[in-house]
Amino acid sequence: MKYAVLLLALLALPFQAQAADPTLAEKLDTLKQNFSQKADDETKTAFEEGVRLVTESGALEKAKNVGDTAPTFTLPDATGNDISLANLLKKGPVVLIWYRGEWCPYCNIQLEDIQKHIKDFKQLGAQVVAISPELPDNGWRLQEREGLEFHVLSDAQSKTAETYGVIYTLPPAVAERLQKRFDIRTRNDDTRDVLPLAATYVINTDGIITYAFLDGDYRKRAETTDLLAHLKTLKK
Repeated sequence: MKYAVLLLALLALPFQAQAADPTLAEKLDTLKQNFSQKADDETKTAFEEGVRLVTESGALEKAKNVGDTAPTFTLPDATGNDISLANLLKKGPVVLIWYRGEWCPYCNIQLEDIQKHIKDFKQLGAQVVAISPELPDNGWRLQEREGLEFHVLSDAQSKTAETYGVIYTLPPAVAERLQKRFDIRTRNDDTRDVLPLAATYVINTDGIITYAFLDGDYRKRAETTDLLAHLKTLKK
């Protein structure tokens, strides 16, 4: 009898639904809020102004977009092996992610989220590639630290970023802060103070861009679940 009473008591408890995992956008927003709470007003103003200037610079309009042919490339990975887009497309569609560098926490959160779903990408036959202007050693540190099971490539002097039109020049106030804190000129072996947009593409096996996420705000990224949903449409 006591077991029946216990069972009835348990059934009477309110149902506690398991909390859903936060979306990538929610993770990025949490980081943004933490930064806003900790950073001084001058720094916050400089970065907000930087986002505005990039958005208004015309950089987004110059970037490759849906329907465009994806420029081909061959770039070294963290171990020095050359990886070509042409060879990747022989195996399936390519998810191409541009990230600013190993030093960028927003980039790291995006790449961590991609890694969390890497089995889903592989099941859909997709190859994931992340490209930054940093030298290969920095890509190696990122790959090792985050346990990334996809290609992390180095775009020296941002030459490939230029062919995709996703490159922009940092506003001076932002460039000064990033240089002082992370020494990005040494990391990139480039004194031009340029970085790639927060851009993500899906390229089909014909080399055509079928999905494009482009934003002048580095704190916004393509939602991982949206990428997976789009890849499913390519399978039909």
